[in-house]
Amino acid sequence: MKHTILVVEDEKGIRETVAVFLKNQGYEVIEAVDGMEGLEKMKEHKIHLVIADVMMPKMDGLTMVMRLRETDDVPVIFLSAKSEDIDKITGLNLGADDYVTKPFEPMELIARVNSNIRRYDQILKLKGGNVEENSHKLIVGGLELDTFTKEVSVNGRTIRLTAKEFAILQLLMEYPGRVYSAEEIYEAVWKEEAVNTETIMVHVRKLREKIEVNPKHPEYLKVVWGIGYKIERK
Repeated sequence: MKHTILVVEDEKGIRETVAVFLKNQGYEVIEAVDGMEGLEKMKEHKIHLVIADVMMPKMDGLTMVMRLRETDDVPVIFLSAKSEDIDKITGLNLGADDYVTKPFEPMELIARVNSNIRRYDQILKLKGGNVEENSHKLIVGGLELDTFTKEVSVNGRTIRLTAKEFAILQLLMEYPGRVYSAEEIYEAVWKEEAVNTETIMVHVRKLREKIEVNPKHPEYLKVVWGIGYKIERK
């Protein structure tokens, strides 16, 4: 499968240079000049990895990734002229997978891209759900979640979810049968340390009301008492 990489960079010279090196490595490349356009490109194309500058007009890379992480777990590599540790920590805490400081060696960036792509592909192969190569669908019984179109359906009926409900359901559907504690869900979805996890119980209850025929006797979203939550294998 040929991977597609989104390069979000307002400096034309850097953006085009990165694109040339990636294309020479066999990657498809989509370009965007700021975070707003980057998010639009994510909706229009199937993206396997994002390379984003931190400082950009209209919408910076940090804001773009915060919004992206509400619904998508695609790998993100930040580019920035800032080299201080606090800037790297901020970027990583917001959901980035890697960080490259400008000026950078093109082959170092390519090596990091290859590494993150391999890791992401391995995760997809290990998932218990059915991930269709072209549609990004997770399927468990009659429950379907499309990470590309952000649509969820149950037995063909479309379900409307909030961004957080979608992210929770996606996390659970990626590994059917695996039990996640409330703390694990909170930290994976909210991208911060779990201090109060009561919100997870509320979100799970609302999610169950939307996807289950009988929420009191759920078919998919199960509670494992004293441990956490899981999507039942089918």
